[in-house]
Amino acid sequence: MNRLPSAAAACAVVGLGLSGCAAAVSVEPAADAHNPECAAVMLRMPDEIDGHASRTTTSQGTDAWGDPSVAVLRCGVEPPGPSTDRCVSVNGVDWISTEETGTSWRFVSYGREPAVEVLVASDRIAGATVLSEISPSVSTIEQTRSCVAAEDLDEDGLPVETPGADEQPADGETADKETAAP
Repeated sequence: MNRLPSAAAACAVVGLGLSGCAAAVSVEPAADAHNPECAAVMLRMPDEIDGHASRTTTSQGTDAWGDPSVAVLRCGVEPPGPSTDRCVSVNGVDWISTEETGTSWRFVSYGREPAVEVLVASDRIAGATVLSEISPSVSTIEQTRSCVAAEDLDEDGLPVETPGADEQPADGETADKETAAP
């Protein structure tokens, strides 16, 4: 899986830790933040997540919640490829999740272009809470691939079968999957 260059990730994480000092949260824009799909997503972002109000940010295609920030979002990041990182499905959106530090997690939407990234201060808010609030907005980007579990792959790493719509979790539920594949 491709990772953000460390400087960009550091800028976004700085937004998590220092945003309480300034009126606007400083967030580095993603490379494809100008994508019209990002504009549609950003217009649908919630004004509040679990009592944390949306904050003004310094860049197009970004959002942040809380003071100091508990979540910082960037639309237009490079879509991840197949990965063995943990994948969760929330309200019909697949997310690759990785622990960034002991107190922050990075989630990147899987199977949608452009991809959306959210950094979550996990010591102050649950990642599932953030994802359940933002996934309806992200779902406006067409899904072209889904996460699958390792047991759903053949010996060549290709999906054996595609889960039907009736196998998707109900709204608000999450499904944990171990492997992302095309």
